[in-house]
Amino acid sequence: MPASNRATRALERRAAIVEAAMEEFIGRGFAATRLDDIAKRAGVAKGTIYLHFKDKESMFEELVRIVIVPVVARLTALPPPTGSVRDLIEAFAGNFLKEVIGTRRGDLVRLIVAEGPRFPAVADFYYREVVSRGIAAMRGLIELGIARGEIRQKDLARYPQILVAPAMIAVIWQSLFARHAPLDAQDMLRVHLDLIFGERRTT
Repeated sequence: MPASNRATRALERRAAIVEAAMEEFIGRGFAATRLDDIAKRAGVAKGTIYLHFKDKESMFEELVRIVIVPVVARLTALPPPTGSVRDLIEAFAGNFLKEVIGTRRGDLVRLIVAEGPRFPAVADFYYREVVSRGIAAMRGLIELGIARGEIRQKDLARYPQILVAPAMIAVIWQSLFARHAPLDAQDMLRVHLDLIFGERRTT
């Protein structure tokens, strides 16, 4: 078999393993997932997994890298806004909610929230790759909003977590309480931004 075909096959197998891992982690939780189950679901021998991944943690990290990191990377790559800071945050947060709430990404975030405390290495990795980048980007936007006079509460820059709080609430609420009280995450975001930026004037 030519080397290029072999490389393609290896990539396909790796993708199948990652896909199977996502289903197993989401279905069983991080602690209960076994490499045997992932191998079975991916249709490969358990040994094949070790050709691609050192252990369960590195497989989970790869998932986060593929599925969640690009969403945050888009935030850090945003150009300085030509319009208002609020418009930029609204557009990004709106997309974030669409891409995360009710999707596999949301399931992964919930898994980290639920099991991260018992697996510090997983939480550390997630903090480094996702949270710290997101917070830094949000802080930059808040500081720009303060400098432009769009945001009056100057202490907000010390707590960028407040800006992303609705997204976290929505992710957790969706899985736990949506059947009791459905949440309109986009509308909650609008109200939240009104609190920070002041209500939009309707002309």
